[in-house]
Amino acid sequence: MTFALYRQYRRALKATPVTGRVMPYSWAVFPKTISAEWMAYGWMLEEFPRGLANTINELTRLERSLRAWATVLEPMTAKQKFDATSEFIDAPATIAVNLPYVIRARFAFAVTHLSHQVNQLKDSSWRDELPDDEKIHLNEARTFGGKWSTYLRLHKRLERISGKDFTIATQNFRNVYTHRLEPRFVVGISQTVTREVVKGRVQYGFGGNPPLE
Repeated sequence: MTFALYRQYRRALKATPVTGRVMPYSWAVFPKTISAEWMAYGWMLEEFPRGLANTINELTRLERSLRAWATVLEPMTAKQKFDATSEFIDAPATIAVNLPYVIRARFAFAVTHLSHQVNQLKDSSWRDELPDDEKIHLNEARTFGGKWSTYLRLHKRLERISGKDFTIATQNFRNVYTHRLEPRFVVGISQTVTREVVKGRVQYGFGGNPPLE
């Protein structure tokens, strides 16, 4: 069954169009010969777009793959869907749902470092107070990139990636997957018991969340 199912998927994939734009790997032109003081910026400007393009293109690839699987799963019984999901879908779907947050975080990382490099090269009074890499998030990108005229437009767009609408639609998958028991894909329920404190009183809820389609 596994081989036959995979053949169905490959046929469905062939008929599934690509949505989104495949990202190129060179986003900026920088002189081939640079002075030593610009070396860190130049190397970052070469490396960061490659990494970001790879991540964005991976999301595009996985999204298309999952749409193809959705076509294959549609006529199946619940048992068949469960088997197919366990074999082929859980792992790539988990990666795909987490990737929007990854993309936002990596943009914040790249923008923070690149802005910091230019700031200290263009402003003699600029102090090197860049936090450690693991502490760089979107707020740091605003702090270090905010002086540039196009940054606010970028920031607003980055906020929309893995933003409120996406969090609700995916049942806060990224956070729940890391810290609790994640929603299921295709079949199965999760969080059959929930606990919350409302106005000082503990309440328990029973039922569970439906799977992510």
